[in-house]
Amino acid sequence: MAKYDVLCIGNAIVDIIARCDEKFLVDHSIIKGAMNLIDAERAELLYSHMGPAIEASGGSAGNTAAGIASFGGKAAYFGKVCNDHLGHIFTHDIRAQGVAFDTKPLEKDPPTARSMIFVTPDGERSMNTYLGACVELGPEDVEADKAANAKVVYFEGYLWDPPLAKEAIRLTARHAHGAGHEVAMTLSDPFCVDRYRDEFLELMRSGTVDIVFANESELISLYQTSSFDEALKLVANDCKLAAVTRSEKGSVVVRGEERIIVEPIEIDELVDTTGAGDLYASGFLYGYTQNRSVADCGKLGSLAAGLVIQQIGPRPRQSLSHEAEQHGLA
Repeated sequence: MAKYDVLCIGNAIVDIIARCDEKFLVDHSIIKGAMNLIDAERAELLYSHMGPAIEASGGSAGNTAAGIASFGGKAAYFGKVCNDHLGHIFTHDIRAQGVAFDTKPLEKDPPTARSMIFVTPDGERSMNTYLGACVELGPEDVEADKAANAKVVYFEGYLWDPPLAKEAIRLTARHAHGAGHEVAMTLSDPFCVDRYRDEFLELMRSGTVDIVFANESELISLYQTSSFDEALKLVANDCKLAAVTRSEKGSVVVRGEERIIVEPIEIDELVDTTGAGDLYASGFLYGYTQNRSVADCGKLGSLAAGLVIQQIGPRPRQSLSHEAEQHGLA
């Protein structure tokens, strides 16, 4: 019997989140709504110009792991930090959420990754990420016992930027499939898809990846089509299961010829979209590993995403298991 429901692999990042206006993005040449990779010098520059900020452990797959644990699932995580101030923050936070995290930290440079996230009044987030220690995650960090003892291994597309991480993911996938388990990925970002389109499609078509998470723009980018319906048809051929989010339109779950439309939950106020896709994946994967119907998986994802966009920061502040009960999804 698997010890973990989901093993998440990702860039271990501390988010530094501040509000700003549209002019700030223009003045600092920040691409709105995207994840922009930056160097240490630009990281210092942006940090010096940002307003009051909240520091919170983040990273796409780390947020998903935290969400799964909040639902009551058993989650583990692989990700690289440095033995520094931000590394200690990240380690404390993810373990405090109940996630098994034992990746050995670096003892010296590069420092722990950080992402400066600027949130505009419309709730859109623009991320500026210095990867730092993240790029050092490699095959030696793969814990075979965790890799073979999780019902689903889930990784973020962002990990395709550092080359060593690709080896780590492929090794983890071999352990998972060897034990009869499944592998899931999130496409992460349309720009990420543009960089690695062919490799992502190869991962899906070769059977390395069984389940795909994406938003509408990422999926359309993957297949270079302007038709959402066409993109759904194509992804159905390339993987066993896909969950595609569409912001206020909810989400669509695709399995073969099946199309399941999932409505979004009603929200009081859109505050910050940081972590919406990550939390959707957490609800979906929690439901999936508890053998819930695909429709229920989508509803749990929709619930988690809808709650996290009503707060600043990407990790749920309330108990998602309690919220699932309140919404009749327990």
